[in-house]
Amino acid sequence: MNRIYIVRLLKEIQDIMDENRDYLIELDSVVGDSDLGLTMSDGFAATYKAAADSDEMDIGKLLYNAGKTMSTAVPSTMGTLMASGLMQAGKVLKGRTELTDTDIADIFEAYLEGVANRGKAKVGEKTFLDGFDPAVTALKEALNNGDTLADGATKAREAAEKGFKNTTNMVAVHGRAATRGEASRTLEDPGAAVAMLIMKAFENSTVE
Repeated sequence: MNRIYIVRLLKEIQDIMDENRDYLIELDSVVGDSDLGLTMSDGFAATYKAAADSDEMDIGKLLYNAGKTMSTAVPSTMGTLMASGLMQAGKVLKGRTELTDTDIADIFEAYLEGVANRGKAKVGEKTFLDGFDPAVTALKEALNNGDTLADGATKAREAAEKGFKNTTNMVAVHGRAATRGEASRTLEDPGAAVAMLIMKAFENSTVE
């Protein structure tokens, strides 16, 4: 795998965010500003275009530049978090022109780190991390056990879906949802929904 796969992955993410724009808007209307669907569809569209139009072969630089583009295109809280994930992945993959399956897991692990560091959040605080962290763990475990990338992607998507659903057992710590206190517990977290969609796009990218 090389830059062509990264461009394909970003295309899948762009497509799934576009398809689920209204769904994310509806989720966000309960706890946020109702702009999440637009932020994610516009942000990942800009990210994909930046990568697709680039002739950069260094995968790290490609991801970092895509993240910088997203930070400019959608400078909202969630846009900045997603851009930070991409830029951190870019830092970790700098100098690579070819990717192994393990490298793909490293991309997602670095993405998780970038979002967590920027947002100052932890797993269990009802955020994007609660969908993404279990997915990264499932992917790494699958690859360590000898699964194919496609099988690992399916397990990652399943773990992200479970993580998203589990946010209805958590009290929000960050953002406007946190002002609801205990009343936020039963609500589905829009950020974790974004994590779930990213992992669904990842699964789609592994289908031949």
